[in-house]
Order: sequence, then structure tokens, then C-alpha cells
Amino acid sequence: MSRRWKTLALCVSVLLASAGCDAAQPGAAPNGFVPRYEEPAPGDAAGARFLRERRLPERAADVLNAYLTLPYTVTVLARSCAGEGSGYDPDTRRIELCYDDLAEERELVTADGEVADVMTETLYHEAGHALVDALDLPVGGDRAEEDAADRFAALMLIRQGPDGERGLRTAAEAYARTPPDPGAGRDEHAPPAARAAAHLCLLHGAAPERHPDLADRTRGCTPTWPQARDAWTRDLAPLLR
Repeated sequence: MSRRWKTLALCVSVLLASAGCDAAQPGAAPNGFVPRYEEPAPGDAAGARFLRERRLPERAADVLNAYLTLPYTVTVLARSCAGEGSGYDPDTRRIELCYDDLAEERELVTADGEVADVMTETLYHEAGHALVDALDLPVGGDRAEEDAADRFAALMLIRQGPDGERGLRTAAEAYARTPPDPGAGRDEHAPPAARAAAHLCLLHGAAPERHPDLADRTRGCTPTWPQARDAWTRDLAPLLR
């Protein structure tokens, strides 16, 4: 090797060492929301096929990653959950989107597009939990965190314009059709009817001209769309692209 090339190689080595060589490591997981799929249990094959064909985890991850930059990987894992329900695990930094949830959603909405809308709202809700974790936000308890995650889901859908608004409205209508849970006292979420009302409140506040029929149903509701939007935007400031 010539002296010139030895010198160049040495310079490159020093630069990589000073940078920690993180970018040079093969196989390193990228930062941000990263979709993955597990093989489904036999009874969940249809749900798994639906998520793969619609690419719901990929689409949501793309939208989130275009809006935010995370300091680490959050895996969006589509899997069979044996009825445990979709959720976010802060220990593994993993969102679990459950194949078996689709069967429950089809009891509330039947069209494929509506099912996709409800599952997308669920995914953004769980991403809200992931961001509370990433930013160590002082949300003030489990119920307050669930409400904040709902508002984040609404924010992400409303940001997408009429198509996202349609998805938010579909999710709200699905919540409104959800029967009361006898074990709701053990659930940190708001009652389904309250979640529906909160989504509709934000939807009308963001785009009253496209949803005039919601004016009477959402009169005086809180928080208003500007309050919810500004609170999340302020909290997300360190991560915004």
C-alpha cells in the first residue's frame, strides 16, 4: 500500500473511531418505528393476511418516521396475542398489534376499509404511549396517559387531511358502538362512549367545515382541538423533524 493510501486509511479510521462507528456497523437496527411480523396462530391467519396485504404497520411507521425522529428503535410487531389486546411494552420498546383484534373489530365495523381505519387508530394510540415513554412525559397517571395517547392518535389522523379525518371518525363510531365492559373499573382507558366523544370533539374542532353535523354533539367539549394539538406539538418538539 502506498504512503498516500496508508495515510487516507488512517484518517478514515480516526474519523470512524471519533464517531463511535455506529453508522458503520452492519445489521444495526435503525432508529424510529420499525414494522415486523410474527407467524400467526392458526386461527389468526386471516387477520395476519389482512395486515400484510394492507401494509398497515408499514404505512403507519412511514408516517410516524416522516414526522418524528426517535433516539432508538420502537418495533411495531404484528402478532397473535391470544386475546390480550394490542399494547405498548416500555421494557422491550415494542408495540404489539394483534391479529386477533381484527375479529373483534369486525363486530363493530364490517367494511375492510373501516377495519383498516380502526386498526390504524389503534396503532397510533400505542405510538402515543411509546412517545410518552421516549420523552418521559409527566402525564399524571394511567388514565391521563390513555387520554393523551388517544389525543395523539387523533393528531396523527387529522394531520393527514380528509382521509385521516374519515379514519378518526370511523374509529370514534366504533368506540360508540362498543358495549360497556362489566370489568371497566379495572381498565385504565376512558369508557368507549367517552373516547368516541373526545375523538369527535377534536375532529369537529379541526375541520368544522367538513363535519358540520358534529356542531351540536361537540359544543363546549374539552380539550379543544387547539389545546390538544398545541400540547402534543410542544411535547414533541425535541423529536420533530
